[in-house]
Amino acid sequence: MLAHDRTRREAQTTSDALKAEKGLLSASIAKAVDKKAAAAEIRPQIAALDARIDAAQAEMLASEAAIAPLLSDVPNLIDASVPDGAGESENVEVRRSGTPRAFTFTPLAHDVLGERLGIIDFERAAKLSGARFAVLRGAGARLSRAIVAFFLDRAARNGYTEIAPPYLVTRDTMFATGQLSKFADAMFRDDDADLFMIPTAEVPLTALHRDEILAASELPIRYAAHSACFRKEAGAAGRDTRGLIRLHQFEKVELVWLTPAQTSFDALETMTQHASGLLDELGLPHRVMSLCAGDTSFNSAKTYDLEVWLPSQDTYREISSCSNCTDFQARRAQLRFRRDATAKPELLHTLNGSGLAVGRTMVAIMENYQQEDGSIVLPDALAPFAGFTLVRRDGTTR
Repeated sequence: MLAHDRTRREAQTTSDALKAEKGLLSASIAKAVDKKAAAAEIRPQIAALDARIDAAQAEMLASEAAIAPLLSDVPNLIDASVPDGAGESENVEVRRSGTPRAFTFTPLAHDVLGERLGIIDFERAAKLSGARFAVLRGAGARLSRAIVAFFLDRAARNGYTEIAPPYLVTRDTMFATGQLSKFADAMFRDDDADLFMIPTAEVPLTALHRDEILAASELPIRYAAHSACFRKEAGAAGRDTRGLIRLHQFEKVELVWLTPAQTSFDALETMTQHASGLLDELGLPHRVMSLCAGDTSFNSAKTYDLEVWLPSQDTYREISSCSNCTDFQARRAQLRFRRDATAKPELLHTLNGSGLAVGRTMVAIMENYQQEDGSIVLPDALAPFAGFTLVRRDGTTR
């Protein structure tokens, strides 16, 4: 990259010098007493300079073209408040909420429980689509729908505007939000149309105002969207190959903020609390983790992971990531605002977080609220959205 940049700078310097020389020659024609004679003598020199200028600019453009894909693979700058560390084991716990339930019986994993109740069907999903897909049926489908409705209701209470975005987006949209080219191999796409299936509603929500200049009075903008998400989830070998934890198609309610730089880290704390509050209402024990530098994603300057307690695994598992991407996505998407009508445009800061992952919330509810007879009691906050309070051991509801 440095060699390309050096070539670009040298070509720029050459081009500027040649343009200055051309300007002097053109001026000398205008000053000449016999302009026709001067032009006849000097114009061949100007034509030669034009050819050299074109060559220098072509070299500059070629260097810029070589630099662009290299720069697109450079991640965001990590914020100074992010803990040092090389990987997941060095993430720092910020706080915990709730106490894991002490079971008087051995709790079942959600996939075993779901199949026994007849509310999740992995075998027929595999027949339809292959591995890492699920069919929800009866109370399972209703429970999933209730979770979405609960999340969107709480997002509206917290001041988010609900958006129903497209699930297919352009290459420019994917690049603007930092998905390309870093995560190209994980995307499902239509090569003929050159459209990508969204890996998260963060993509269309963040890019909704691409190439726009907003007024300060409009900020902060807070969007929420429920969507299907599509990813070529590989996962760790032998881990999460069954169940709802890691699927190629899953659902989330996504939260996105557009805000000035000065308030973006306060916004991150607020967004994280919004996501954490959902788990508190559902009575699900969880913890908030500050990701270390080595575990922070490509787009993010700072990330909190919310991890919910799963009894069958006797551990906490990720259910949401809340990230401040500072001006990284805004620079790509040209997301800007003006403080007043006469001010220069400034880049916005973008934030995103899951509020929450629907399938993983369903997993946590099934496992934490299962009863010894194999039934599942719903959290009080969710029952009004579901229309039932209990999934009986035969899969019927009450």
